[in-house]
Amino acid sequence: MAMKDIVKAEDIKKAMDAVRAADTFNHKKFFEMVGLKIKPNEDLKKAFLALDVDNSGFIEEEELKFFLKGFATDGRDLTDKETKAFLQAADKDGDGKIGLEEFAAMVRE
Repeated sequence: MAMKDIVKAEDIKKAMDAVRAADTFNHKKFFEMVGLKIKPNEDLKKAFLALDVDNSGFIEEEELKFFLKGFATDGRDLTDKETKAFLQAADKDGDGKIGLEEFAAMVRE
């Protein structure tokens, strides 16, 4: 499932434009701009599954690096600094990866 099936394409474009430059990614602002923050839990699960590229049931650090490409194929890679900050913000149990519940909680922050 593509993100454009979950959130509006114009919202994705606005959010992607806001994070074009390196070290400008802010997950809270991004989730709000794309409209995920107000989506029902079922849509958050669909978004999580789309971002869990290897179908492991978790979003790992390597997948986070390519997070923006999950929303738009021309999205940039997150910098190492952005990736680590994103993981730290979401990984509440300290296992080095983001589960569905952690993802949903982070989106709703």
